[in-house]
Amino acid sequence: MPTKAENTTLPAEDSFDRTVIARQAIVDHTGNVMGYELFDRSLAAMPHSAASDAQLLFNVLSHADNGALIDNRTMFINCTHASLAGGHLDLVQPDRVVLEIPTLPGDPPDDIEARGQTLQDLRKRGFRLAFNHTVLGPAYAGWLPLAQFIKLDMSLMKPEHVASLVELAGRKTQARLIAEKVETAEQHLLLAGLGVKLFQGYWFAQPVIVTGQTIRPSQAVIVQLINLVRKQATTAEIEDVLKRDASLSFNLLRFINSSGFGLSCEVTSFRHAVMILGLKKLFRWAALLLTTSRVGGVPPAVGMTAIVRGRLMELLAAEMLPPDECDNAFVVGVFSLLDTMLGMPMDKALEAISLPESAISALLLKRGILAPFLELAIACESANDEAFGRCANELALSNRQVNWAHLQALAWAESLHEQV
Repeated sequence: MPTKAENTTLPAEDSFDRTVIARQAIVDHTGNVMGYELFDRSLAAMPHSAASDAQLLFNVLSHADNGALIDNRTMFINCTHASLAGGHLDLVQPDRVVLEIPTLPGDPPDDIEARGQTLQDLRKRGFRLAFNHTVLGPAYAGWLPLAQFIKLDMSLMKPEHVASLVELAGRKTQARLIAEKVETAEQHLLLAGLGVKLFQGYWFAQPVIVTGQTIRPSQAVIVQLINLVRKQATTAEIEDVLKRDASLSFNLLRFINSSGFGLSCEVTSFRHAVMILGLKKLFRWAALLLTTSRVGGVPPAVGMTAIVRGRLMELLAAEMLPPDECDNAFVVGVFSLLDTMLGMPMDKALEAISLPESAISALLLKRGILAPFLELAIACESANDEAFGRCANELALSNRQVNWAHLQALAWAESLHEQV
């Protein structure tokens, strides 16, 4: 939190959103807690996806009482395969996290093998991986050396099959076994007798609900921060933006001091936070904050759509415009929905932000060097064939070039945690 040296006034109460995170303890054979599996109950209506994975980790790292939430224990987080390349994983110390990876029953061997490379990359980065017991099947032989934990789901097993599965796991892998969904003393005694030493389930601990508040900064200020980071602004310039927005600075200091970030000392200055985080991680954090900020009920997909537009325009401009204008193309795309985000006309939304003339012309007048790139990006979203063809011809771009760039922009946006 901000210190007296850099005191800021916290935003009004209507700037707050409540987070609801459930944690369930994983205990060892002596009853000591070695970690918590985390579930974001704030996202009850959201299906498990790359978006929900990113939102969970972001909510955990931004939680007001992060230390109380995970108590310096290991975090076990369920992941979709689509989220494993996401930039949100750059925001946490790998040694604090175990990623629970689903198996893919019915997937062809080539797909399983291809996903194995992503898992190897995660291991090289220092993440520990957990799988459920179906990983012991022959299709997943290539994944087994990567497993630090294998979970035995007791709700899916008959008691007479447990011993053979424990024996198979001990023979095929060096992974530690966790018996999950253990609900009776009989199950516990059976597993303990077979040498299982880690347990999770109602017999030991029911999930504990931890609630907190997240603060949503002005989306305009977040986009301004993204713009500065992309231009590789000085630490002093970035610090100045942080000092002008209490919510933004509060979120940053709370994030960087969270248990998940893994620092050994508390960071109390904005300058120190920026220097430690670095521009790449600062950009990831700001972009994710943008996509998860809600202003006046605006769907979070609006912020992500803006980021897709910015990246698409930047890619299309890369071969045609000088570097400065490519940066401006990104800014135009990101700012193109600012009126929707803030619920005010575009000219009013841009009053407090200094933008180059080419960006102003595109956003307010629909004219200038960047205007056709913006119109083309919008046509890609709306499947407007007439506008698509006209703008592509004007820019001398082929359908293949535009479609490729659009796919790249969508993939990039997914790495920043699509919120649709």
